[in-house]
Amino acid sequence: MEITKKDIEHIANLSMLNLSEDEVDGYAKDMQEIIAFANQINEINTDGLEESAFALDSYNVFRKDEVRESFDRELLMQNAPSSNGVAYQIPPVIE
Repeated sequence: MEITKKDIEHIANLSMLNLSEDEVDGYAKDMQEIIAFANQINEINTDGLEESAFALDSYNVFRKDEVRESFDRELLMQNAPSSNGVAYQIPPVIE
């Protein structure tokens, strides 16, 4: 695929950019180099490879949701600078 000056002018027009003739020439050259670089992937031999979305065979590992004993509330409230007995109390943030 070849990127022409007309393509760059069209993209610039869609982007509402005012480009000088030198900028159009430069961007056309740069875009052509970028596309040539990206097309290198077409040279890779992929015969015998399966399509994959990930490099590794990964899957979600979920643990069972089990009810467990929680921390002692009274012990936790001892660390609070201020509490109402069941929850930490903090100063109001919004007035």
